[in-house]
Amino acid sequence: MTAPLTPRPQPSNDAWQAPDPSGSLPPHTQEDGPGMRTELREAAVVTVGVALCGLLLGALWLWLAPHVPLIADAQAVYLKDTEGEQAVGVDGTFTLLGLAFGAVSAVVVFLWRRRGGVPLVVALAVGGLLGGLLAWRFGVWLGPTQDVAAHAKAVGKGVTFDAPLELKAKGALLAWPLAALIVHLGLTGLFGPRDPDPYFDTPYQPAP
Repeated sequence: MTAPLTPRPQPSNDAWQAPDPSGSLPPHTQEDGPGMRTELREAAVVTVGVALCGLLLGALWLWLAPHVPLIADAQAVYLKDTEGEQAVGVDGTFTLLGLAFGAVSAVVVFLWRRRGGVPLVVALAVGGLLGGLLAWRFGVWLGPTQDVAAHAKAVGKGVTFDAPLELKAKGALLAWPLAALIVHLGLTGLFGPRDPDPYFDTPYQPAP
């Protein structure tokens, strides 16, 4: 007497399947990015927007930086306070403003596009550098004239006047991009989106 032949149950399509050893994500966990063209367009917007903020930094630098007093006699122009540290304060003011602008621009860009991306980070750094250069030149242009001799002649002998605005420590131009990169990296690491894990995000569905 033989046992009846019964077909072996086939696994249902709804049964749980082990993750693909190739490492590819299941269709429901794959997320397509915005596309390189969109990322480049957003990066261009960030670069221009951040760089234009340099106009505000330049105006604030002129307003907040200490003034270097000069005085002239019949022969030459001299520093009125030879032991003053106003020149150091000018560079320090620019550096602190650059750090503040870098942090703020990084926060704004992160809130605008949390997913980040290499083009966005590069744009933030390039925009910060261009913004620092623009702030430097704009502040100098707004400040006292660069022709010290003509200025001294115009105010007269023995009259105190302000020296031209100068940035002696050119390394201060890097304060903005460095602060922007550090803050953006920290925000991305703490609050940025996480990549899905195919081994833990795949739902278990037992076979019927």
